[in-house]
Amino acid sequence: MRLTWLGHACFLLEGSRSVLIDPYVPEGPIRARPDIVAITHGHEDHLGEVMRLGKKTVAITEIGKYLREKGLTVETMNLGGTITVDGVEFTMTPALHSSWLEAEGPGFYGGCACGYVIGMDGVRVYHAGDTALFSDMKLIGELYQPDIALLPMGGRFTMGPREAMMAADFIGARTVIPMHYSTWPAILQDPLAFRHAIERTTDLKVVVLSPGEAYEVGGKG
Repeated sequence: MRLTWLGHACFLLEGSRSVLIDPYVPEGPIRARPDIVAITHGHEDHLGEVMRLGKKTVAITEIGKYLREKGLTVETMNLGGTITVDGVEFTMTPALHSSWLEAEGPGFYGGCACGYVIGMDGVRVYHAGDTALFSDMKLIGELYQPDIALLPMGGRFTMGPREAMMAADFIGARTVIPMHYSTWPAILQDPLAFRHAIERTTDLKVVVLSPGEAYEVGGKG
């Protein structure tokens, strides 16, 4: 699987299918043409360009109903559920965060925020979504044994580097990629310091990507 960080929390997973997660980058528009789009929660910096892309979308029930009314084809699910869409497996995991659909006037509730474990071509990727640290990340690691963990570390709106280090340990994925940092001054962080701290104290590998940079992910084989 080829994994590309497009910026912020937006990743493109390319294998037998192409999956785009949280289609927002501040400089936009997104040039990718995915088969499937997955949404972690209703904030505009994650819902992003989902309507313009017009692709089959995976989302929690409340966001799914909203997007269907806008004309999208949506596969809805909820926390703890697993579905297979065009050969790609999606397991919806908890995230500790708010979710508000902001595009409609004052906005309205967007259901629970979530993350995903996405399985494709023998590789499992855990995208934590926007979240605080929570101890049940240990269960995500034990149950789904992801090969790679995509973890927010910006602080202020999500967990920061210290909490993300503990999350990486809880999950136990052999490779960690930080996300949701330094998009704006309020979430400015040093990913190289984060990498050094994890690799100095654990046997985990941290891959720091620049926006648009890709990483090849192999499964457990």
